[in-house]
Amino acid sequence: MRTLRVEVINGMERLIQGYKRFVTEVFPTRRTQFHLLAESQAPEWLFITCSDSRIVPDLILNSGPGDLFITRNAGNVVPVASHDVDGVTATIEYAVEVLRVKHAILCGHSDCGALKAALDVRNLENLPKAKRWLSHVEAAFHHRQPLNPADGDSAELASLIRGNVVAQWLNLRAQPAVAQAMEEARLSVHAWYYDILTGRIEQYDEKAEQFLPLI
Repeated sequence: MRTLRVEVINGMERLIQGYKRFVTEVFPTRRTQFHLLAESQAPEWLFITCSDSRIVPDLILNSGPGDLFITRNAGNVVPVASHDVDGVTATIEYAVEVLRVKHAILCGHSDCGALKAALDVRNLENLPKAKRWLSHVEAAFHHRQPLNPADGDSAELASLIRGNVVAQWLNLRAQPAVAQAMEEARLSVHAWYYDILTGRIEQYDEKAEQFLPLI
């Protein structure tokens, strides 16, 4: 027990040291920016992605404080519009109606644990809440993408993950606030797949019905 407590303290110390560096080195050089952000925010992009620790939007996109309005959850899920209240759709509604973001990006990623679990639900036997949440990714099976040889042994999983990106992108477009904003031509909605190994992003092309390199 004592060893575990020491390990926990040491783990927290790393974060505390990081915070000390922020306060002493980073914040002073951007004081004006943070003072402006303390009063209001006006992000241009809503970014919906997975909770996976390997996905760091500001690092990947070279963005900073005030740029991205982010919501994250297991499997980058957007629940189908209903009378239920959930944090994801509430965040989307706020971003579109109040913050008036111009772009909404649904971003999935390679090696997604949520889709791994969807392929073998036995892994969820002791995770009842996760199992219920992942019922939202069932539509991914209807939108599987063609196998990509470049994905190697993970081709089947990658095909399903891309399918989930399409499924959740469709759910996003179906959200009442999003649908209205798109009709008014003040919001565009994008579907991305991020590959952790290569750092590459693919974007779903609706006309071509396939994922293509973002750049």
